[in-house]
Amino acid sequence: MTWQNECEFERVEWMHVEKIICQIEILHRKSKPEFVKIGLVENAETLTQVISYLKNYNSGIKIIWDPVIKASAGFDFHSDTELQKWKDCLEDLFLITPNWNEVNWLSGKTTGLEAAQELSKFCHVYLKGGHDPEKPGYDHLITYHSSLITKNYTFRPKIKDPQPKHGSGCVFAASLTALLAKGYPLKKAGLLAKEYTSRFLQSNKGLLGFHQF
Repeated sequence: MTWQNECEFERVEWMHVEKIICQIEILHRKSKPEFVKIGLVENAETLTQVISYLKNYNSGIKIIWDPVIKASAGFDFHSDTELQKWKDCLEDLFLITPNWNEVNWLSGKTTGLEAAQELSKFCHVYLKGGHDPEKPGYDHLITYHSSLITKNYTFRPKIKDPQPKHGSGCVFAASLTALLAKGYPLKKAGLLAKEYTSRFLQSNKGLLGFHQF
């Protein structure tokens, strides 16, 4: 539960992991998802327990994690004290969707692309480039293979002057997960999710975007 608007973030009240799992469990009674997107969670232990529950339900389930560490309004959610515990979760994930700041925080590196390549040793990485100081808007998909041979795909920005939007990173991760669930391969899903998010950013000039475009 958060206390926020599109400009301010004042407070967060974390939901206990047992309640999160209960919410998932009742959905499993009716639906059998093959893809799951996880966003903001309290700590690495919560993420570990949710992943464990999902994997016990379906060992082949593909989990996408959007590692939110800071609200767009400036509120920091996590410190560096659990960094290794966060990284230990990566091998059980299908994909992570960090932005430039998040990938550096999670990897301990200082250069976004180098950081993404480091994390791709454990899972696929879609690096959102909105915060890239040199080439803003250029995204990178770095795919994981057990042989440690990776492929790097670059997606160029479709718009020159994007309008910032509250929650645009969450919109992207949700869009990408939905496209994967519809059967699109990862590279194509990433391209289409970027196009969708670009339309969301350009939907109006305010901080709250529209999905009707």
